[in-house]
Amino acid sequence: MFIDIHAHAYRRPVPFVVQFPTAEEVLQRYDEAGIEKGVLLPIVSPEIYFPQANEDILDMAAQYPDRFIPFCNVDPRALTNSADAPLDTVLRYYRDQGCKGLGEVMLNVPVMHPLVQNLFKHAQTVGFPVTFDGSDQVSGDFGLYDDPGLPQLEHTLQKFPELVILGHGPLFWSEIGRLETPGERASVFGPDGKQVGCRPQGPIQEEGVMPKLLRRYSNLYGDLSDGNPCLALSRDLDYGPRFLEEFQDRLLFGTDICHADMPFPMVDLLRDWLDAGKISEQVFAKVSRNNAVKLLQLG
Repeated sequence: MFIDIHAHAYRRPVPFVVQFPTAEEVLQRYDEAGIEKGVLLPIVSPEIYFPQANEDILDMAAQYPDRFIPFCNVDPRALTNSADAPLDTVLRYYRDQGCKGLGEVMLNVPVMHPLVQNLFKHAQTVGFPVTFDGSDQVSGDFGLYDDPGLPQLEHTLQKFPELVILGHGPLFWSEIGRLETPGERASVFGPDGKQVGCRPQGPIQEEGVMPKLLRRYSNLYGDLSDGNPCLALSRDLDYGPRFLEEFQDRLLFGTDICHADMPFPMVDLLRDWLDAGKISEQVFAKVSRNNAVKLLQLG
């Protein structure tokens, strides 16, 4: 069985932008895929989705306590819109309500923005792991901006050595290999509103920044949700399994389910590589479930 480190559900989904699933639709997909339980991440910043209350997530987790694990989310502009906002008070409140982490942080400002750094400082103090999405542009997108090579992520890992950051999304996973151009890091929205771009493909000739950061910083973890990590790992069938082997203690299975019929490619990839002997039972067990149990102290 799997534990999903990254999922979304809305109490009453709206019919545009993204048709997020209900809690019941998520559980139906979980049952079909053999997923035991999952972390629900609230969306609170308005860059692309409609904000939802942390209380919606807490209600879903209370309704299905054996299936959902709540995270809270706080837009760093909350309370005073300043770099000294007492966000630890908010995070402690939600920790006491049963939340296990912070995310998905998605506002579209730089990672090193003082407001974001203030939020991360308080997350470290409270003991929350953090999940955030990234972007290669500021404005017209969602996610925290970082430069090629992820220097702002690295500086954050240096500043907050006790803060566990779950690397997620195209900006993070594209850097598994050395990039040919900076534009390979993420997609953009075309005039018709559809995402277009050129993602890295083919065998990894030279390692990128991301695995080097994983080696250098023990507080960096890998979130294996959405299609990006599956694309990154499967582009090189020799390197991918070695990557899972090396970082087996800090990689966590996820889906990033955003609509009811969204595919879960990582389920098939992990099972196929286990059946083919490309990864061991130990690696499969850690990545699919055990690392989440340990990180979130699920007992």
